[in-house]
Amino acid sequence: MLRRVLIANRGEIACRILRTLRAEGIASVAVYHHEDRAAPHVQLADAAVELEAEIPSAAYLDQAQIVAAAKRTDADAIHPGYGFLSENATFAERVAGAGLTFVGPDAQAMRLMGDKIHARAFALEQGVAVAPSIVASDAGSVAAQAAQIGFPLLIKAAAGGGGKGMRIVRSATELSESLRLAAAEAQRYFGDGRVYAERYTERPRHIEVQVLGDGRGNVVHLFERECSLQRRYQKIIEESPAPNLPGERRTAICAAAVRLASAARYRNAGTVEFVLAPDGSFYFLEMNTRLQVEHPVTEYVLGVDLVAEQLRIAAGGALSMAQRDLEPRGHAIECRICAEEPEHEFRPATGRIGILRVPEGANLRFDGGIRAGQAITPAFDSLLAKLIAYGASRAAAADTLADALRSTVLLGVPTNIDYLERVLRHPRFRSGPLHTGFLSEYAQELLPHEQSAPAAAALLAALLTEPEFRRAALEVPEPYASIGPWHN
Repeated sequence: MLRRVLIANRGEIACRILRTLRAEGIASVAVYHHEDRAAPHVQLADAAVELEAEIPSAAYLDQAQIVAAAKRTDADAIHPGYGFLSENATFAERVAGAGLTFVGPDAQAMRLMGDKIHARAFALEQGVAVAPSIVASDAGSVAAQAAQIGFPLLIKAAAGGGGKGMRIVRSATELSESLRLAAAEAQRYFGDGRVYAERYTERPRHIEVQVLGDGRGNVVHLFERECSLQRRYQKIIEESPAPNLPGERRTAICAAAVRLASAARYRNAGTVEFVLAPDGSFYFLEMNTRLQVEHPVTEYVLGVDLVAEQLRIAAGGALSMAQRDLEPRGHAIECRICAEEPEHEFRPATGRIGILRVPEGANLRFDGGIRAGQAITPAFDSLLAKLIAYGASRAAAADTLADALRSTVLLGVPTNIDYLERVLRHPRFRSGPLHTGFLSEYAQELLPHEQSAPAAAALLAALLTEPEFRRAALEVPEPYASIGPWHN
């Protein structure tokens, strides 16, 4: 087993990995930029190393500093979490070249499955359907092929994810400019301006399958997750199992994911993503060669610790489970708590967390990397934490999660907490006809209701029970007492 693991990440995922390292008796090393010096992941780790960079996010992308920190602290492995360097094949090679273990797939598998253009060609070779697409080096070639497959088209970055470099094109007149903008955004975020276009499916569902492989062709799937509730192409609510998914369709999608991962001789945890059309047909979308943000819902319904499985496989161990042993029970739903303003097109928000009160319960899990007093700046992604609920049924899980969101207190920075609760209580969410345009379709119904005077009074009364709030209120000087006789 591994002795000491450096976590090349920050925030809630760093804290999540730390929890498993502690449970497994493995020493931990955190890295941080000066701006993160008081962050929870720094305090929780056994050791911490500061990384230098003018731009905070650049510190977590500095491969040389991270590898040097691992060597200096006698770590024998690096876990990349998700985001930052987690899908960077060059980093995986650099880690291995330094005599360290990379907790993830090898560079060859990352290059094959992490590049969307190569992965789509590989999927076709394995008999897995992909949406009709265009891969061309210039706008003229794309325009010529677009006439053949038809509109709408979805332009995507070959090397990226998270909605960056994506554009929906509904007519030929929009194509050239959309290609230019998508390529520029892809180059800015991923250092790779290649883009491609595929037929856009209207009102699709986004279904993904969690897989684990041992690198020798042995792969198990851990069933599917529904990830259709998105804004700006980024997920905010995920669940497992996917609601209203026929059993034969579930079996076919999971089998396709295993077929791809097995053929790639995939090692460690990964996620194969699919688009499910209204007519029941499904297409390979991409493979994320890392742990996913939404992995807790899978852990809840299967009773596994995916980070522990990652560590075991990275250390050379075989898969600890067989497919016949895996049977999901109950239902789990996750909400991503973000610093953003849903009523203003989800624009990112900043501020300082003044009060943080997290709900607790037998079927609740809070994965966070924040604390009271922490400044939330534009330096990093808007994701603050995740709240996950489990129930015997989907309705029970949704009720538990909605109630937990209502009792969550996070003051000082605007968040989407109230918005998430409104989504979970919406009757169309409860009936389950989900698709990626759901939040746009019901945008007006999901707007906040005007707060009544009694509700505002109740909120103020609740705040006055918090010592921090009372102290802050009393520290505000009374104006007339401050300026003496010089007033009207």
